[in-house]
Amino acid sequence: MPVHKVVVMGAGVMGRGISELIASTGCEVVLVDKSEEILKNSLHILSESMDNEIQKWGLTQSEKKAILSRIFPTVSLDEVCKVDMVIEAVPENLEIKKKAFQELDLNCSPDTIIVTNTSTLSITELASFTRRPDKIIGMHFLFPVTKVPLVEIVRGLKTSQKTYDAIKDFADQLNKTPVTVYEYPGYVTTRIIVPFLNEAMHVLMEGIASAEDIDTAMRLGFGFNIGPLALADMMGLDVVMSWMENLLNELSEHKYNPCPLLRKMVRAGHLGQKTGQGFFKYDSDGNRIKE
Repeated sequence: MPVHKVVVMGAGVMGRGISELIASTGCEVVLVDKSEEILKNSLHILSESMDNEIQKWGLTQSEKKAILSRIFPTVSLDEVCKVDMVIEAVPENLEIKKKAFQELDLNCSPDTIIVTNTSTLSITELASFTRRPDKIIGMHFLFPVTKVPLVEIVRGLKTSQKTYDAIKDFADQLNKTPVTVYEYPGYVTTRIIVPFLNEAMHVLMEGIASAEDIDTAMRLGFGFNIGPLALADMMGLDVVMSWMENLLNELSEHKYNPCPLLRKMVRAGHLGQKTGQGFFKYDSDGNRIKE
């Protein structure tokens, strides 16, 4: 049965992208965050991003209007008791997610499925903060959410078959290709991409090649659409570092230890596209500035 209304908790980069994706399929989205200012800024960024797509002929004005008309921002959790599915997209921090899951568990109907978009944290551990571990599951969307055709469906130890089937059907509704993953730190995509990004950063730090040449080598040499350093910039260097630290903590393998250059850039506030400076420089629209 198609889903007609979803609550998305968290209006950051991923929550915004997930909301746009869901609304583009005709489904209503209640977008929740802790302040009106965060919600207003999030929808402003989304509107500008969609305007860029319109300029590239990837979207029409009428499609933009229809999508935005289906997204309802609010600071209240009142709506979570009225839907069959809530998607959590708060920052990738266990304590923040723990609080979110406890709030949702208290406010949601006992039958509501709670989905997390975590990329590295344990679904089973998140489920342990609730009274419904059978209804907790992961949908790991990749950035940019509306363009990457993949979603990882991550089963926790106690995720029920009924919950899994419902989420697989929802992935089909979103026109995403689902990959089933049994819980393990980093799942498939994050676990594999993190050492790749980390090694590219070490190559740069060691002065072996420039950032531009490293990305060109990997794009042309192996057929990637985007080089590793530009990819890290697009994801957000603080986000990438948090993935590495979570995997290092879970698996105790040195390959996940963040490159010192990455740590230095994050401390300096050079977080990639969203701040205008990462391994490359970007304008206010996130377009690369050629030097």
